[in-house]
Amino acid sequence: MSEVAVIDHVLTLILILSAAKVAGFIAERLKQPAVLGELLIGIILGPSLLGLIHGDAEVIVFLAEVGVILLLFDVGLKSNIDELLSAGKTSSIVAIIGVIAPLALGYIFSTEFLGLDTVVAFFVGATLTATSVGVTMRVLSDIRKVKSEEGKVILGAAVIDDILGLILLSIIVDIVASGGLSMFNVGKVSLLSAAFLAASIFFGIKLTPKIIDMAEYLKVKRTFIIGAVIFALGLAFVANSIGLATIVGAFAAGLVLEKTQNKLHILKKVKPVADLFVPVFFVMAGVIVDLSSITSTDIIIAGLVLTAIAIVGKLVAGLGCFGSKAKALPVGVGMVPRGEVGLIFASFGLTHHLIKADMYSILIIVIILTTLVTPPLLMQLMKKIKHEDPAGSDDELTAH
Repeated sequence: MSEVAVIDHVLTLILILSAAKVAGFIAERLKQPAVLGELLIGIILGPSLLGLIHGDAEVIVFLAEVGVILLLFDVGLKSNIDELLSAGKTSSIVAIIGVIAPLALGYIFSTEFLGLDTVVAFFVGATLTATSVGVTMRVLSDIRKVKSEEGKVILGAAVIDDILGLILLSIIVDIVASGGLSMFNVGKVSLLSAAFLAASIFFGIKLTPKIIDMAEYLKVKRTFIIGAVIFALGLAFVANSIGLATIVGAFAAGLVLEKTQNKLHILKKVKPVADLFVPVFFVMAGVIVDLSSITSTDIIIAGLVLTAIAIVGKLVAGLGCFGSKAKALPVGVGMVPRGEVGLIFASFGLTHHLIKADMYSILIIVIILTTLVTPPLLMQLMKKIKHEDPAGSDDELTAH
């Protein structure tokens, strides 16, 4: 790589990180998640508008991929398995309905009305199953409702959603590799994904303490952060080697390290690294949006209909609260935002040529609208619920 090319990439990276920070700050001041600002600034800086950043810079694309691996690693670190199991039956029912309903509705709409083939339609439906727990947890944290019955159900269901979503993404990886949708392959990949997650967590929990003891014995500076990132990248590599999505491995790595006594220390040390790389992914997800296709009436209508399907599919999931103390409507609304999880799906589809630019733009409309409508609606619904978390409990929970 020539010196000029290196300088070009350095300048691009400076622009991405600076713009992401400013856009994220503005979004949060407007009571919106930072990810939304990062996505929108990517659209502004991309070829559709200013043309300052392009989506074909291999070095920047690689950094974006590292960002998404660290993002899922962070999600795993914050996904407490014990709390997930304690939410139990209600969260599981909510999650399963919240996956099946949008998947089925999205598939039917894509085949019957958009004329997409079965593989692409399955991918579109799978993208609609995503839930961004970060957006919902931020709202609940602001109004001190994280440990309410609704908050517990949403958190548990969103983590199960993540796991089911990752399995769906691994199925899509297999579809891309094999060139078609096979029920045998779907079953094989589902079992392989579940087995990989179970084996990674089981053996990881057994072996990790010994690895940490060895690291402490060596007394090398920054051992925890280097070891944690290597572990995440290593499991991502293993997952990819057996035909699963890399982020399945990263998520499993986070779940393993969450069970260690050093998890808060690891979270604290990983955060600055994730803060450096993750915004690159979100900005680049915006860069590859083709605004010229969104001006098409057909694209806008398709985006609005899919948004309605995405919202209804998660509102229906709230019915899984029947018989529990949690209220169905707030839980359903809390499952609506697609946020960063939806972006991971959409970006995967575009980069692997599973969908075209127009379909990617439709999915971006869905992601933006579902992420925008959730905070104000959820805030109004949850304020009517009397439960209030004790002071300090939000930070403790969101650190898990």
